[in-house]
Amino acid sequence: MRTGVRLGIDVGKVRIGVSRSDLHGMLATPLETVARSEDAADRRRIAEIVSELGVFEIIVGLPLALSGAHTASTADAVAFAEALGGEVEAPIRLVDERLSTVSAHSALRASGRNSKTARPVVDQVAATIILQHALDAERASGRPPGEPVE
Repeated sequence: MRTGVRLGIDVGKVRIGVSRSDLHGMLATPLETVARSEDAADRRRIAEIVSELGVFEIIVGLPLALSGAHTASTADAVAFAEALGGEVEAPIRLVDERLSTVSAHSALRASGRNSKTARPVVDQVAATIILQHALDAERASGRPPGEPVE
């Protein structure tokens, strides 16, 4: 297992959930929700986080249809990851995130939060689920998860 802090990203149309791992890549935790913007302020904020934490790799959730087919959201996440690549030095990988937001809503409901109070953190929880899945996959396979963004 490679060591170093990783960042997890859940790209949404309105908000971007951000999570981080510990130095040893064992545990993902929620970090922040960044407002999506047209003027690249969202990518600049993520670049600041990368710099502040010394992130060595970024994991961006790739939203696929249940069938595995690409959707409009898939194209949006790929475009965001590619644009983010121009703002950061860390490599970026795309990892299948099917049902991560559904799982995040379930986890928040189970913890007693309703959908209105969960809205500000659901994206962070989804990013945490995406990143934890990637960490677990790497630990199990010995290979970096997902596909690199060129």
